[in-house]
Amino acid sequence: MTNNDIMRRIRYIFDFNDSKMMDLFAAAGQQVTREQVSAWLKREEDPGYEKCRDRQLAIFLNGLIIDKRGKREGPQPEPERRLNNNIIFMKLKIALNLKAEEVLEVLRLAEFCISKHELSAFFRRPGHKQYRDCQDQILRNFLKGMQLKYRDNLDVKTPQK
Repeated sequence: MTNNDIMRRIRYIFDFNDSKMMDLFAAAGQQVTREQVSAWLKREEDPGYEKCRDRQLAIFLNGLIIDKRGKREGPQPEPERRLNNNIIFMKLKIALNLKAEEVLEVLRLAEFCISKHELSAFFRRPGHKQYRDCQDQILRNFLKGMQLKYRDNLDVKTPQK
């Protein structure tokens, strides 16, 4: 998955408009323009498409954490220069304040099952003997489960009287 795909999916899941996207970047200390956000959200084949770099996605995810959980005390974390699926998965887990059982439930919504032990391997330090790389399939299914859990709740309409 590309950083642009991840950003597009998160925007769709939470129904963020351009202003909200800009606010998320600002919350993490980065000012971006509407044009930049628009270029990152375009498909690769569209004119004006701009590749979202790891640092930009890290800033966006940090802003999402601040938006969902509030700003933490003390110095704010520096955005990573290099991202991988494990870091992205961890940042989404933190932003949504999910426990392991809740992450597994989100994955089950996408009809993707793994054990608690497999899940914990994604959140270990890279040098740990139990560490495992998070493949695109797992991150994709987690985002799909997030969509089913969070977006579908946004789409529920109250009946008209």
